Amino acid sequence: MASLSTHVLDTAAGRPAPGVTVRIEQLDEASGSWRTLGEGVTDEDGRVRELLPPGADLAPGIYRMHFETGAYFAACGVEGFYPYADVVFRVREPGSHYHVPLLLSPFGYTTYRGS
Repeated sequence: MASLSTHVLDTAAGRPAPGVTVRIEQLDEASGSWRTLGEGVTDEDGRVRELLPPGADLAPGIYRMHFETGAYFAACGVEGFYPYADVVFRVREPGSHYHVPLLLSPFGYTTYRGS
């Protein structure tokens, strides 16, 4: 069974980003529509350790993680440029762990496949 996690770091502040809402969606390639699979909020360490409901699995396909970055920065009293960040990735190996970190600042973000 595949697992999925994320870690959001506020690189401008030099600390984890707690309170960021994160949603995971799967693309229905036949219709082109996205289906929500799960949602969570980053903890004090900036992590959502498991976005999928218990027993859910990541089948091969295309997924999108949606990060509510604008709401996070507004709560910090900072005006950010990006109201949200979407990270789209492909799952090829069922049963693997997928960790998708987000490094965040008010005027930019980056991501990579973590471990």
